[in-house]
Amino acid sequence: MTGHPDDVTICECFARDGLQHEPVFVPTSTKVALLDRFVAAGFTRIEATSYSHPERVPAFADASDVLARIPRVPGVAYKATCPNPAAVRRALADLDAGRGAGELSFLVSASESHTERNLRTTRAGQWERMAEMADLAGDRFRIVGVVSVAFGCPFEGAVDPGRVAADVSRFVELGADAVTLGDTTGVATPTTVATLFGRLEREHPDLPLVAHFHNTRGAGVANAVAALDAGCRHFDSALGGVGGHPASIGYGAGLTGNVCTEDLVCLFESMGVRTGLDLDALAAASAACEEALGRPLHSMVARAGFAPNVVPA
Repeated sequence: MTGHPDDVTICECFARDGLQHEPVFVPTSTKVALLDRFVAAGFTRIEATSYSHPERVPAFADASDVLARIPRVPGVAYKATCPNPAAVRRALADLDAGRGAGELSFLVSASESHTERNLRTTRAGQWERMAEMADLAGDRFRIVGVVSVAFGCPFEGAVDPGRVAADVSRFVELGADAVTLGDTTGVATPTTVATLFGRLEREHPDLPLVAHFHNTRGAGVANAVAALDAGCRHFDSALGGVGGHPASIGYGAGLTGNVCTEDLVCLFESMGVRTGLDLDALAAASAACEEALGRPLHSMVARAGFAPNVVPA
């Protein structure tokens, strides 16, 4: 997914993890226009939509329409979230119709309480679903396993890192091509991030690990740097720092959103860590996201601009 040791790949998550938190439906045409801007900025991995049940997460009732209309550019992979086997069947139908996603996210939670609240099953039940979903998907998609609440649960508190490591191993056994560690409500610290990512890099040296941090308590970018130092080269973020859990789900507090893409890119590029993104196009995409939602978002760089030592690509 990357070449030079100082390269990173950032997956832009505004269109899925970002929009799931919005109480007002964003028109399909607006989503497609934003996704076009993300491609123009140079993102090679983009989280485009979710196959969540439209009655439960209405923000993605247009998932198939979005996938049918987005620009198809060589080297750009679109990802769709699949919480259950029915979602995978929808993804397969879209793929057969010539409008599918190249990647699918398969979700588990590291705690029982979050699993019951977010996925409406038990952990054992969700892993049974994972096996069925992997069989359904076969080799037709790139599969990204996602472990939510990997650093702490809003209902149970601390999460055993050994349980997270076991979940990662189970995804590997199911054939996942990458695994994401999600700090779902922003409780991670650079110390816990370094420890867990370091452990998993040692246990699975050939597995791409993806760092997915939320900035709920202001530590998101610091945690990303800790993951980088531990060997991680794959990151999720969302323009404007939007997102979090679906608007209809009432856990979490404060600003539950993702790490701001603009701020993460600015810091990485200032450190000499190359993202491969066009900063002028990224700034234009950032402004377009604010216009689409009708309000200023949470990026510091959107207000101050990129640092003087960052030269646009």
